[in-house]
Amino acid sequence: MKRIAAFEKVSAERFLNDSVDICPVLELAKDAYENIKLPKRATKGSAGYDFYAPFDFTLKPGETIKIPTGIRCKMEEGWVLKIYPRSGLGFKYRLQLNNTVGIIDSDYYYSDNEGHIMIKITNDSNENKTVEVQKGQGFAQGIFVEFGITYDDDTTDERNGGFGSTTSN
Repeated sequence: MKRIAAFEKVSAERFLNDSVDICPVLELAKDAYENIKLPKRATKGSAGYDFYAPFDFTLKPGETIKIPTGIRCKMEEGWVLKIYPRSGLGFKYRLQLNNTVGIIDSDYYYSDNEGHIMIKITNDSNENKTVEVQKGQGFAQGIFVEFGITYDDDTTDERNGGFGSTTSN
């Protein structure tokens, strides 16, 4: 297997700024930052790197939350990190990412927001199930995928921002 990436924590300042909505108590957010776990695979045969919740959260059916993971990813060009909900949470609760699949481009690491990976999820349960995720529990997974480009691709633009910053007019 190719080793093509490394996970890192974003700066404390970035995490605290992005956590205000989910955790307005500064001391709790600081504690969450200190205890951020970098994504890991559960077994040597796992494709997905588990992303762990920095805070406890509960989602009733239809509720949505944006999780600041505190994580950024530096990866080689030609690779993308795809983010999905953990299989068990998706199966049991219909936990879904709001953008279906999160796409983390290799140049996102260099964006103005430090490449902070934010994961917005919704409990789409049609069985009236509430999902509870504890701090430190895996709630999403990321899978690295190599990609190609067309022969006539002449793109030279560079990213300067976070979500939606690569949209062309």
